[in-house]
Formats: sequence, structure tokens, C-alpha cells
Amino acid sequence: MQIPGYTICEKLGTGARSTIYRATDDQTGETVALKRVVMEQAEDARIFEQVETELRVSKLIDHLFIRKCYKIIKRRKLFKINEIIMTMELVNGVSLERSKSLSLVDILVVFRMVAEGLSAMHSKGFIHCDMKPNNIIINQTKAEIKIIDLGQSCKMGTVKTRIQGTPDYIAPEQVRKQPLTHRTDIFNLGATFYWALTGKNVPTLIPVKGELGTVPKPRSATPPSQLYRKIPLSLSNLIMECVEDNPANRPSSMNDIIARLDVIIHDIMGY
Repeated sequence: MQIPGYTICEKLGTGARSTIYRATDDQTGETVALKRVVMEQAEDARIFEQVETELRVSKLIDHLFIRKCYKIIKRRKLFKINEIIMTMELVNGVSLERSKSLSLVDILVVFRMVAEGLSAMHSKGFIHCDMKPNNIIINQTKAEIKIIDLGQSCKMGTVKTRIQGTPDYIAPEQVRKQPLTHRTDIFNLGATFYWALTGKNVPTLIPVKGELGTVPKPRSATPPSQLYRKIPLSLSNLIMECVEDNPANRPSSMNDIIARLDVIIHDIMGY
């Protein structure tokens, strides 16, 4: 593949209808990531929309823990746009999903940073809507994280016409097509936190295999501290509050979560 103005160095990975490359900007010499999406069928139009959403939202939020997106290049075939390429900040590291050997304190610090990034989004009136282990990139060399994939982001109060989210981390209001708020991200974050600590998933309203056609009902999760005794009760309680079915029963904000994590980290570290 050739893109005017850029030298492709290597393919980094693939996603839903997309391929990520490492490339060099020929004009500035800067190393960037390129996300390429090709229209293969009519329903791929929504992937194009998500890429444009990611660019629009990322330009409104300038935060260390959120990946920056720069511009979109559109290519046409027979007068129709059949390919888009977005230039993005190159993020070095591995996803939380693939990270190994993280201590309890490591996990706490990672989620504190994620909460900071999400708080910055919320302050601008946007929510991520798809927090999950694969969307948290950890750079252990720099001791920082990057939140990626803002394609499902939306303004607070949005009611989506179809269910969007990742089944193992999706909030009840996303499945019920109710208004989405900052507490939607709190559920997604809590479900991700639960997985990071236990290796298990919180039950969500997405029907499990064999339940298709049934009315989804809330199913409670086992508190993390009951699964692993080394998990502090205060942390276990925080996570269980985050994944409450009723958004009103979840923590009030990401700043509330950050403050409680600070206390937990202080108690574990002993200073």
C-alpha cells in the first residue's frame, strides 16, 4: 500500500474492518500510526462513521492518557469513497488484555490513570462507551497508559438506536437503549477492573448462549474479595458499586473513583 506523503514501515495489527500500520510522515519525519478502513459492503459505512467520530472527539480532548488523532485521508473509486485512512499518535506498548505479571498496585495505578483520562472526556461532555481491556494500552517504559478507540464515543445523554458495546463489559443502559451518561463509562470501567483482578467477567444483559429470545435480566457477580482474599474489601466494594444495574447507585464520578483509589493505594503502600 502507498499513501502520498507517508512511508509505510510495517503492519501493526488488524481490527474490525481495519488495519493499523506504522508509518513515517515524509514532511515532518514523525512516526505515526495509520488506521486504514476499506469499504467492502454497505454495512461498512458505520465503520467509516466511527473513524470520523474518533477523529472529531479526540480533537476536542487533549489529555496525556488519550490517544491523539490527526487527520483523515479519503480515497475514491468510481466517484464513491471506498477507503479512509486516519493518521494517529503511535502508541507503544501492549493492551491490558495482553499484559502479564501486573501486581495489584500496578493494576490500581493503571486504572487510576484510565479514570483520569475518562474524567477529561467527561469534562468535555463526552463518554467513551466501550472501555475494555483491549482499549487500554500500557507503556511500562514510560509508566503511562493510553485510552484508544473513541469510535463509539458520544455526547452525554445520547440514546443510541442500536446496541453498541462489547458484550462482556457493556452497561445495562446500553442494552436497554436508554440515555447514556458518565456512569455508563463507570460500569464499563468497573467491568474491566473486575476482569483485570479476577480473570472473570461480570454478567451483563447480553444473553448468554442458549438464552436468545429471552428477556435479559440482571445477574449479580461474585465480589472480587470473595474470589481472592488478597483483594482489599474496599477495592472489592468499589468495583461492585461500579457495576450496579442502576446507574444512580454507581459512584458519582470518575473523580470519586480516583479519590477512593488513592486511599486504597495509600493503605497498600503504607505511606
